[in-house]
Amino acid sequence: MKKIIITFLLSASLLVSCTDLEVAPNSFVTEDNYFITQDDAVASVTAVYASLSLDPGEQSLFGRNLYFLTDMGSDYAAAGVSATNPQVRAMSSLTHDATNDRVQVAWRQIYNGINRANVSIDNIPKVSGSEVIKTRLINEAKFIRALLYFQAVRLWGGVPIVLHEAKSINLGDLKTNRSTVEEVYTQIIKDLTDAEALPKTYTAADAGRATSGAAKAILAKVYLTRKDWPNAIAKAREVIDGGYGYALFEDFQDIFTKTKKNGKEHIFSVQFEPNQAGNGSSGSTFQATSFTGFTATEPADIISDVALFYDIYAPGDKRRDVSYAKQLLNPATGTLYTFPKPIFKKYLDLSNLATPSNVAINFPVIRYADILLSLAEAINEQGGPTAEAYELINQVRRRAFGKAITTPDVTVDLVGLNQTSFRAAIQEERKKEFVQEGQRWYDLVRWGTLVTEVKKVTAKNSVSERNNLYPIPQSERNINPDGLPQNPGY
Repeated sequence: MKKIIITFLLSASLLVSCTDLEVAPNSFVTEDNYFITQDDAVASVTAVYASLSLDPGEQSLFGRNLYFLTDMGSDYAAAGVSATNPQVRAMSSLTHDATNDRVQVAWRQIYNGINRANVSIDNIPKVSGSEVIKTRLINEAKFIRALLYFQAVRLWGGVPIVLHEAKSINLGDLKTNRSTVEEVYTQIIKDLTDAEALPKTYTAADAGRATSGAAKAILAKVYLTRKDWPNAIAKAREVIDGGYGYALFEDFQDIFTKTKKNGKEHIFSVQFEPNQAGNGSSGSTFQATSFTGFTATEPADIISDVALFYDIYAPGDKRRDVSYAKQLLNPATGTLYTFPKPIFKKYLDLSNLATPSNVAINFPVIRYADILLSLAEAINEQGGPTAEAYELINQVRRRAFGKAITTPDVTVDLVGLNQTSFRAAIQEERKKEFVQEGQRWYDLVRWGTLVTEVKKVTAKNSVSERNNLYPIPQSERNINPDGLPQNPGY
């Protein structure tokens, strides 16, 4: 699945810019001449997955573009000297507005994926083939649709809910108004509940497809975001106790080692292969933007403040040197090079630093450590820390320090905290654990601490309450100004 690249002509985005709408198509592939066989159904769902990792001519959604909003829009990531795009620099300083092209592209990419999912969900029932396979494919598409709506509702608040394919290029037919936040979450939960019927595992050839465990894991995060502690606890426990075989890697580095993709900690990842898009501006561009070679030149993506984010790791915490690199061995000279400022490291292919566009490390959308910490957080919020909650966070900490994961260790285990201090401990662990994994902005907004935390970074002190949401792209509001009212502060 992960090696198949398809340009699926039916998957035009439902919500696109005015410029795109003014282009008359020369031909149109319809469901009547495409959806015939089971192979067509499989190909259509492969195109749904591809919406996460491919966008020829543009950085892909999970290959970097979402990073601008979820990481650079937070406190720890910033634009380096090599980031010359003024739109990117505006994102870094939190001075962006509704015309920012990174926000517009993220909106387009998310709705492009949603529309691809809608095309599959609407049309797969009529193809010939196994009903079991068809149902599975529909539920895979629902999983991706829910995942994308989960990004959208957190980024923009209430967004248009589109559940069927676009069958017209008429501007009036394409207008869809904003739904409420509650309505969007209701749809997300419905899709994920259907996706819980997915298989637990796949054969090696299909590794990376959405599973029932992935659906339950995203549901746990949905409920955590909604502060629905009982349901967050229930779903997280189903992931842990459901017989999926999930576990922490013993070595934190293994999470980002290309030979250990789709391993026991990876609940759902966006799949990346070397040069999978055939050009350097699609697929994953994290390596090229985090590493510009053995020079003093800052890469495009940098740490905002060394003291606040690099120096905070206790001695022996292995997460620091997996997340950041202060030194790297130059394979051409055999010398150990020291960078002026630590660079991001998780997505560097250390075996292939000479050709940075070839990065093949998957993006972990959700992994087992996230479920452990989410369950610990929900338990604490419901009534304070328990023995179970301590064990969950301590397993993550033990792995971080290279200890036996399930064996109590007085040198790293947390004890004796109240609800407030346990909450602070969870927040600190997440900050150290999920660097450059698209979690930080969502976490800060969820905790209500975005403004407080981001203000600690001098270069980002223009942050305000408006930054708890992103602006509805102006290009979309130009199409439907009454149905897409702007978020406050923009």
